[in-house]
Amino acid sequence: MALKVGITRFLGTNCDEDIRKWVLSKNHQAEYLWYEDRFDVNSYDMVILPGGFSHGDYLRCGALAAHTPLMKSVKEFAEKGKPVLGICNGFQILCEAGLLPGALLRNDSLRFKDELTTLTFKNTNNPFSKNAKTDQKIVLPIAHGEGHFYADSENLKKITDNQQVWLTYDQNPNGSLLNIAGVLNAQKNVCGLMPHPERALHTWMGSTDGEFFL
Repeated sequence: MALKVGITRFLGTNCDEDIRKWVLSKNHQAEYLWYEDRFDVNSYDMVILPGGFSHGDYLRCGALAAHTPLMKSVKEFAEKGKPVLGICNGFQILCEAGLLPGALLRNDSLRFKDELTTLTFKNTNNPFSKNAKTDQKIVLPIAHGEGHFYADSENLKKITDNQQVWLTYDQNPNGSLLNIAGVLNAQKNVCGLMPHPERALHTWMGSTDGEFFL
C-alpha cells in the first residue's frame, strides 16, 4: 500500500533529497515539511526526519529544531501512534524534543566518524524493521560528530527493561552507552538511529542493508 510520507526540512538539513528518492523508490508519496509551518497530522501516514546540521547545530545538535512550529505537529503525529523515523540529526532532534529518551553527545574521540559499521537489531517490533529479524546483523554507514548515546542510569535501565534498544554497534565508534546505535519510544512508533539507511541501498554504496528499514 502506498503511503504518504512527510519529510522534515530545517535550515541545515542536507539528507532530505536522499530520503525523498528512497521513499519514491518504494512507490510511496513524498512531501517536504518546512520547519516554520504546522501540518495536518491526518494527512500523512509517516514522517521522516533526515540528517544534516539543523540550524547549524547551535547550542546542541537538534536543540533549535526541536522548538520549531513543525515539531509541534510532529509531536501530535507521534501521539496518535503514527510512525516517525529520525536519522542522525533527525535522531538528535527527536531526543531534544523529548520524543525519544536519552541524548547524543560528542564522540569520545572528539572526531567526526564517517565509515561503514556493523550493527545488530535488538528489537524489530516497530514500523521501520518489519523486514528484519531480532539479532540480525547489518552494515550501514555512519557520519557524525555527536553520536555518543547517553542516558543516566535510571533512564538507561528503563530503556533496556522496556526493550527500547533498537540497534547496537558491534564495534562502538563513538562511546555510546551499551553500544546503542538506535532507540525506540515506549510505544515503539518513534524510532531513531545514528547510521544512515538511505545511504545503503545499492551495492556501489557498500551495502544494501538500508532496504530493511522502509
